[in-house]
Amino acid sequence: MVRRADAARLDAADARLAWARLAIFGLGAVMAWLVFAEHALMTGALVVPVVAFLVLVRWHARVISARDQAARAVVFYERGLARLEDRWQGGGEAGERFRRPEHVYAEDLDLFGRGSLFELLSIARTRAGEETLASWLLAPAAAPEIAARQEAVRELTPLLDFREALALAGADVRAGVFTDALTAWATAPPRFSSALWQPAAIAVTAISVASASLWLAGGPGWPVGLAVVLVAVFSAITGTETTTVLHGAGQPVRDLDVLAHALAHIEATPFSAPRLAQSAAPVTAGGGAARAIRHLQRLSERHDWQHNAIFAFLAAFLLWGPHLALAVERWRRRHGAQVVAWLAGVGEIEALSSLATRAFEHPEDAFPAITDGQPRFEAEGLGHPLLASTRLVRNDVRLGDTAQLLIVSGSNMSGKSTLLRSVGINGVLALAGAPVRATALRLTPLALGATLRVQDSIQDGRSRFYAEITRLRQLADLAAGGTPLLFLLDELLHGTNSHDRLAGGTGVLQALVDRGAIGLVTTHDLALTAMAGALGTAAVNVHFEDTFEGDALHFDYRMRPGPVTRSNALALMRAVGLTVDDRSGS
Repeated sequence: MVRRADAARLDAADARLAWARLAIFGLGAVMAWLVFAEHALMTGALVVPVVAFLVLVRWHARVISARDQAARAVVFYERGLARLEDRWQGGGEAGERFRRPEHVYAEDLDLFGRGSLFELLSIARTRAGEETLASWLLAPAAAPEIAARQEAVRELTPLLDFREALALAGADVRAGVFTDALTAWATAPPRFSSALWQPAAIAVTAISVASASLWLAGGPGWPVGLAVVLVAVFSAITGTETTTVLHGAGQPVRDLDVLAHALAHIEATPFSAPRLAQSAAPVTAGGGAARAIRHLQRLSERHDWQHNAIFAFLAAFLLWGPHLALAVERWRRRHGAQVVAWLAGVGEIEALSSLATRAFEHPEDAFPAITDGQPRFEAEGLGHPLLASTRLVRNDVRLGDTAQLLIVSGSNMSGKSTLLRSVGINGVLALAGAPVRATALRLTPLALGATLRVQDSIQDGRSRFYAEITRLRQLADLAAGGTPLLFLLDELLHGTNSHDRLAGGTGVLQALVDRGAIGLVTTHDLALTAMAGALGTAAVNVHFEDTFEGDALHFDYRMRPGPVTRSNALALMRAVGLTVDDRSGS
């Protein structure tokens, strides 16, 4: 309510100042007519409306900035409430640009897109922050890095004011720093040399001011005419460079507005976690990053003054544009190389802040313990973080000491695929340094791979079966690498007959197990549960059950030991109105 009240109050102030600016502009127009047409006022009288208008412009800009900040605060807390109430889907940045169909688990585990893990986690305001978070989700970190991120997340979790301020940085709610374009602008060679043109610009402006002062004091007018000629010649020679520099700085300045706010908050916050201190080091070095960007913003604001009809003539007479263009070029020469380091530092802290926000909103979620030794994934109370709390059913999963492989059988819709996704997405969170949706999780560093969403492709001429075995080859290669593999195989070799599925599936799983991999495989083909016997003690059968009461099918989504003993396919077909003649007699 407080944030909404602030936004409403500042909206009203914005409207009042807009009317005040219009009134001052009208007054200035009337006074100009009295000066130049009626000669009823001295020329110097125009200074009053011009100064008043400029003061109002600056005041109005501050009110607009505060209004936008209040509006962003409303959105920030509304999104937080939406996450807590499990109605967050579609309300945040979905990270569509990070989608990679060829990735070995990103599509399978819903990392990006509407209702994705990225949308749930990200509160980043810069592209660099979004890119950093996405990269952490796409590539598991090493154990020391995971521990360092966890420590940083723990420090940021109670810092609500800092995380709010960081999330509210910028010019508008959907703003983002376009990293590549900003870096290219900041580090490009100078276009307008100050060594040559700055002394000339200063000289011409000095002549203009002196001649105008002499004329206003009652002196001759010809010096003013000479100054106008000099200004025109200088502007004609440098006009292209001036326009290119000032217009080229427009988008970078808007991007840097986001960065400046973030930098200011980072500079003002002392961090004790080494990972946070490391990320903040480029930002705090020299102590002037935010101040430097604000100086560039002031130059951009002064460029906007030229668009005002009252000020435009004076700006042209004083070479306002060329002076600003030269100042922008000086800024780039001094700070351009630092922009890259600022972006990286802000991006890392925004990614850590996103993980900390998740930890703050779900204090019951555990930080996983990263262990050494044989590959393992041991979870207690494991649930899927993208599911609403009211629908969440938790299970314990143990891979490593007791078995390398769980063969998960069960009827359609019983929860087999959700279990695989729960294991996978919590593995992604754990290996990114985030808390997980579990009461406890112990795991070793792992590579991840899945076949939950392999698809056929008409364009590429690939069947689903071919796409699946291609992915399985990728996973076999991963298993042969230096980091043990956690694999998640849904309906293994679904596109072939039962005999080949059993023989091929057993061979694939044996190869993965022999390479030290751990994982889960689902099936609703009861014959495939025999794979556990072929794999010996490395594999264990587990299953999900269902009950049919009247026309309603019920699931409890609880994993139980042993293979499933029946199927619900015929019952489901009958439940939706299909006539099924079971001639097998069952």
